[in-house]
Amino acid sequence: MTASAIVKHFTDGVITVADGTGSPVTLVVPLSVGDLSISGLAKDAKARATNVYEVRGAVSSLRRGAREYPTVSFSAQLADLSDATDQTLVDFLKKTGSYAANISTSVAAGDVYTVKITLTIEGTDLGDSADHTIVMNDVDVRFAIAEGEPNTVTVEGTIYGNVTFT
Repeated sequence: MTASAIVKHFTDGVITVADGTGSPVTLVVPLSVGDLSISGLAKDAKARATNVYEVRGAVSSLRRGAREYPTVSFSAQLADLSDATDQTLVDFLKKTGSYAANISTSVAAGDVYTVKITLTIEGTDLGDSADHTIVMNDVDVRFAIAEGEPNTVTVEGTIYGNVTFT
């Protein structure tokens, strides 16, 4: 089948976060505004910095150096912060409230609470043979809350696992 000719945009996406349990606990991010961004992607899954070596101002070698990790960010409108039984994005990210029992996706690698973030982009409703996904594994997240019209939660994370596209 040929590549889709339909341009996708912010209304076609859904963001889901998942923990690392056997049957993952998931949350479709409520009120996401459609601004997910991934940066630092490279040809190789384990991207490395490019070290440039020069001799008298001319490039003599280009070598791969230390590992570099992609980052992801997105934002959502804030309707609720925390609840012991209902599901909120803040509780999922903090591993509190109804998500207090969540398990990190990277348990084997240490004590950092990481999550899986998936962006699903609608395709079938637009004539594609399938929906499209970007799956980011072992994401160490941080977030910010801002007042405004509306209040928002901005999530930023470093992706320590693989990133897959379908």
